Amino acid sequence: QILSKGELQVSDKERHTQLEQMFRDIATIVADKCVNPETKRPYTVILIERAMKDIHYSVKPNKSTKQQALEVIRQLKETMQIERAHMRLRFVLPVKEGKKLKEKLKPLIKVIESEDFQEQLEIVCLIDPGCFREIDELIRSETKGKGSLEVLSLKDVEEGDEKLE
Repeated sequence: QILSKGELQVSDKERHTQLEQMFRDIATIVADKCVNPETKRPYTVILIERAMKDIHYSVKPNKSTKQQALEVIRQLKETMQIERAHMRLRFVLPVKEGKKLKEKLKPLIKVIESEDFQEQLEIVCLIDPGCFREIDELIRSETKGKGSLEVLSLKDVEEGDEKLE
């Protein structure tokens, strides 16, 4: 009876260590996915941890770290300049559906970097990662499998040293 329905006792120290580990994991995920919108540079994990402490974020042990990280990003937006790093995508669309589909994709695209319209419409652009699934479904349903979507980079960030003038 105890083995099948009983619960394992977890000591205070173990629970504390587990929550601390989850807190660190959440901060790491947030630092990985987000940038400062002005400089397009990633934030450090320590800075994110400090910001999470400032907003008094408490870890929920029964929720996944990824879900909580998305929640933290939403909460941090209110107190600091933070935004999800954009994804760089390339679509290749057949000419017939290209023009019509481009109008539907316009509101979902943040920045169009290049557009090539010859035999096919080819667009390289930056999008908000939250829109990816919607864009993928739009292209799949509208072109009936003829259009393609390619992820060029999962996050668009500036690398290297910052230049002071």
